[in-house]
Amino acid sequence: MRRPMAVLTRDALRHELEIGRLGITPLQADQVGVASIDLTLGNEIRVITPGEGPIEILDDTDYRDHTVVRSLHEPFVLRPGFTIHGITRERVSLAADLCGFLEGRSRFARLGLMIHVTSALVQPGVCNRQVLEMSNVSSHPLRIHAGVRVCQLVVMRTEGEAVYDGRFASQEEI
Repeated sequence: MRRPMAVLTRDALRHELEIGRLGITPLQADQVGVASIDLTLGNEIRVITPGEGPIEILDDTDYRDHTVVRSLHEPFVLRPGFTIHGITRERVSLAADLCGFLEGRSRFARLGLMIHVTSALVQPGVCNRQVLEMSNVSSHPLRIHAGVRVCQLVVMRTEGEAVYDGRFASQEEI
């Protein structure tokens, strides 16, 4: 039987969480919204190495070779036009017939903070923390704090099943 792809709403999200096909750890009940789950920014970010020349965009290019890890013990000022990498505090686990999309929250997008302008797909079957590409498209610096619910996960049912086992399948760090 063919099932249509569908965005899961609050009742379906709670059901999938209860039976363990969807996992968000840690999770507070109020993070589950009408049709998404809020995710928080962890305690570290990656910043592109200052003063570096052009970065080659090739199949084997690794962002970790061009960035440094910084603690968010103190807030980080994200200047206009700059991009950093954050990572969710939560570990996301999806069944083989569920996938997700990471979306920025409108309250912060309206101030110029973009989360995942591209590569927002959370693959079926993952069990990891999600790296967030965070860009400032405003004309003002933005002060970034750990522990803030900066994005939301929209969960969908897939047609068929698959398990992602690629390069970032078990990412726990930025």
